[in-house]
Amino acid sequence: MKLLHLYHDIMNLYGDYANIVAMESLLKKSGHDVEVCKRSLGDDVKLSDYDFIYIGSGTERNQKVVLKDIMRFGDDLRKCIDSGKVILMTGNSFEMLGKSVTDSSGKAFEGLGIFTFTAVEQNKTRQTGDAIFTMEGSDKKLVGFINKCSSISGIEAPLFGVEMGLPDNDNVSTEGIRKNNFFGTHLTGPVLMKNPYFLIYMASLIPGADSSRFSADLLPHETAGYEVTLSELTKRIGEKI
Repeated sequence: MKLLHLYHDIMNLYGDYANIVAMESLLKKSGHDVEVCKRSLGDDVKLSDYDFIYIGSGTERNQKVVLKDIMRFGDDLRKCIDSGKVILMTGNSFEMLGKSVTDSSGKAFEGLGIFTFTAVEQNKTRQTGDAIFTMEGSDKKLVGFINKCSSISGIEAPLFGVEMGLPDNDNVSTEGIRKNNFFGTHLTGPVLMKNPYFLIYMASLIPGADSSRFSADLLPHETAGYEVTLSELTKRIGEKI
């Protein structure tokens, strides 16, 4: 299995490199051969060569730098998403796939246009908070943390429902975006490290992966941490009622 960590050195906030570590670890523990490739600005990359692609979160400045570079992957990235390749983009990285990103000064940057949503950064203020999210088709809730300064409008296929935490904007109760096996979310933690069941689910989508080998038993520490976090955050919801 070939895993691609794209823009590993510039989109690397919140310890989100651990999403690749988590995926690599699970695949190896379940008996799969794994190669992790790290690529960044200007590197030659053929996206179709990889079984799993990951891009993490960056500063607002670094996002704009990467936005210029990622334009060259526009057609290939669209084809990968349409064909069902497993792709995860966390933090503000997935914002680049919309129509535009407008910074806090009002300057608009053209996005890849793969999706129809728009992102607008909020006057240099940040929104932060713990989160509990739900996902259609799964009885396992997700936990994590949101740290963002953007409001996203126009997402047609949300990834998560918000039980606790920050949605895409003040007018919705959903977060993130999904199309086929593409997943985009502001949920950090890192999301795959803190949510072992979501990690297993995503790994099972990779072509050639033997999902019968995947089990929470392979991730005892991650599972224990998840259960404690979910329990404590759930208590916090109860205290507010």
